[in-house]
Amino acid sequence: MSAGTFENAAPLSAPASANGLRFDRILFVCGAWLLALIWILPLAYAIWTAFHPPAYETRFDLFAPLTLDNFVRVWHAAPFARYFLNTIALVTMVLNAQLVLCTLAAFAFARLEFPGKNVLFALVLLQLMVMPDILLVRNYATMSALGLVDTILAIGLPYFASGFAIFLLRQTFKTVPKELDEAARVEGCSLLGLLWRVYVPLAKPTMLAFGLVSVSHHWNNFIWPLIITSSVETRPLTVGLSIFATTDSGTEWSVINAATLLTSAPLLIGFLLFQRQFVQSFMRAGIK
Repeated sequence: MSAGTFENAAPLSAPASANGLRFDRILFVCGAWLLALIWILPLAYAIWTAFHPPAYETRFDLFAPLTLDNFVRVWHAAPFARYFLNTIALVTMVLNAQLVLCTLAAFAFARLEFPGKNVLFALVLLQLMVMPDILLVRNYATMSALGLVDTILAIGLPYFASGFAIFLLRQTFKTVPKELDEAARVEGCSLLGLLWRVYVPLAKPTMLAFGLVSVSHHWNNFIWPLIITSSVETRPLTVGLSIFATTDSGTEWSVINAATLLTSAPLLIGFLLFQRQFVQSFMRAGIK
C-alpha cells in the first residue's frame, strides 16, 4: 500500500520542480543576454563610426563605405606610437616589480615565522580597503621630493607593492604541503631555491591571473598618470587619448572612436586570443 502511494506521489512533484528549474534557467539566460547587449552596444557603435566616414556617425546604412581614414588621421594627429611605448614600458615595469616583491612577501607570510608577522599582514589587508585616490596628494609630494615628477617611473612606483597580489600568493603558498619543503631542504635547497623551484611553479596560475588584473588596471589607469605627467615623452595611452579628445578634432566622434579602438585593441585582441587560458587561470587561482 505504501509502495503504491510513493509511486503515485513521485510524478506529481516532478513536473513542478522541472518547471521551476526551466523558468530559472530562462531568467538567467535573459539576464545574461541583457547584460551582454548593454556591454556590446557602445563597442558596436565605436566600431561602426571608426570604420565609416563622419557622415555616418548618427545614421546606419548597410551599404555605407568602409574607410581607414579615421585611423590615419588619429595616428598623424597625435604621437600614439610614443603613447603605446610608454604604456607598454609602464605595465611591464609594474608587473615585473609586483611579481618579484609580492612573491617574496607572500612566501614570508606563508612559510616563515618572525616577530610582528600577523600585524604586518593585517596592514597588508588594510591597504586593500584604502581607495588609491586618497593617496594622490601624498604620492605626488613623495615623487616630487624624489625628483621623479613627469617620469614613467613615477607613474608605476606607488604600485610596485600590491596587497592584492600578496594576499593571493600567500593563500596559494599555504596550500603547498610542507612535506615538499622538508624534501627540498634535505636535498640542500636554500630558501630562495625552495621558492623558485617549488612554490613559483605551483603558483603560476595565480600569477597569471593577477598579471591579467595588473596589466588591465595599469593600461587603463588615468587619474594618477594625468596628475604626475606633463609631457608627451611620459604620457601613457589613456592620458594621450584624453588630451587628443579635447582638441578641435574631438568633436568628430568617428575620429575619437578610432583613437579609442587603437587604445583598447591590444587588450581586446589579447582576451579574444587567450580567453580560455584567462578563465582557467582565474578558476585555479580562486578569484571570484
